[in-house]
Amino acid sequence: MSEKTFTERVVEVIKSIPHGNVATYGQLAAMAGNPRGARQVVRVLHTLWEKEKLPWHRVINAKGTISLTGAGFDEQKVLLEAEGVAVDGRGAVDLKKYQWRPAENVSA
Repeated sequence: MSEKTFTERVVEVIKSIPHGNVATYGQLAAMAGNPRGARQVVRVLHTLWEKEKLPWHRVINAKGTISLTGAGFDEQKVLLEAEGVAVDGRGAVDLKKYQWRPAENVSA
C-alpha cells in the first residue's frame, strides 16, 4: 500500500478540524508533514473544498484573521459565527480560545 500524498494528508487534517474550532494554514501544513507548506494548503482548499466537502471556513491565517475579502469574507464570518466562533469586524478570531489543538497528529 502506498504512502499518502501531502494533498491527501492535508484533506484528512482539514476534515478533522472540529466544529467551533479554527486552524491556520501553517498549522495544517505542519500536521500534514510540511511545515513550510501553508501555500499548498491554500491550493488544496481552493481546488478540493467542494469535491471533498471540506470545512474550508475553519481555516484562517497565522494572524488569526480571515484572509478572504468581499463575499468570501462575509460567508466565512457567518459560517464561523454559526458554529459559535466569535469573529470581530476585521475578521479576527481569538486563537487562544478557538484554535484547534489536537492531542496528536491526525496524519501519524
